[in-house]
Amino acid sequence: MRSSTDRRDQRVRVGAVSYLNSKPLIEGLAESVPEARLTLDFPSRLADGLARGTLDVALVPSIEALTDPDYEIISDACVAACGPVLSVKLYFRKAPGDVKSLALDEGSRTSAALARVMLAERFGVEPRIEKFTLESRIEDTSADAVLMIGDRAMLPPEIPFVEEWDLGEEWLRWTGLPFVFALWVGRQGSDLGKVDMALAAARDLGVASIPRIAERESALMGLPLAVVDTYLRRHLHFTMGSAERQGLKLYHSLASKLGLAPANRTVRFCERSVERRASRRPATVNA
Repeated sequence: MRSSTDRRDQRVRVGAVSYLNSKPLIEGLAESVPEARLTLDFPSRLADGLARGTLDVALVPSIEALTDPDYEIISDACVAACGPVLSVKLYFRKAPGDVKSLALDEGSRTSAALARVMLAERFGVEPRIEKFTLESRIEDTSADAVLMIGDRAMLPPEIPFVEEWDLGEEWLRWTGLPFVFALWVGRQGSDLGKVDMALAAARDLGVASIPRIAERESALMGLPLAVVDTYLRRHLHFTMGSAERQGLKLYHSLASKLGLAPANRTVRFCERSVERRASRRPATVNA
């Protein structure tokens, strides 16, 4: 934990995802919390920054909440889906049961692990893994299956595939639970000032501002306004409730079976009262 002297000299370092799906979580965040320094980057890079200590709080792939026993989920603001998510796609050149090689988008470790879990659990397939870099195009790999995430997954591929999975839809169909793709994580005992409250307030503002966000982002991305608005309003939700926690618990259990997440690790949720009492009373989900 940083000392009070350090807090005067250094702002809380907050890292957020640069994808469209995070925009409702960070709307107005930099202005409402001037004591925070906001950085936008890819999910896997934010996770690395949190692990190295170059970030104090980060919106990271959900699997990263399990990698360090000192991590805790500091807000109920999240990126989740209960059905098709549109921005996490697994494309197949062969039938899922025949897949021998899998190219994984390096942008998110959660979606990469989810793809591997679903192939192993549903088809008994554990393919050879290939890296699919952030700069790669889908035609650059000859892997039997290719995972794409984020904004580039929202555009249809220019080459044909025999099958396509939307992983949010497939997870719901298989488990009956929503899936949490990203959440806010910090370290237990860290002095975060009012950042935890600001994250929830930014989410509330962002959800109320989706029409404006959609108009702005559709112009920047070159996508139809209706597509962006529907994506943010209908395909995603941004609050973690009990069903999302149960989905996270099941995901961790399945990922740990494949060695993709630590076994016997507790997912820790930091709960604060309305009065923001100094003492923390974390609720945990044992996974």
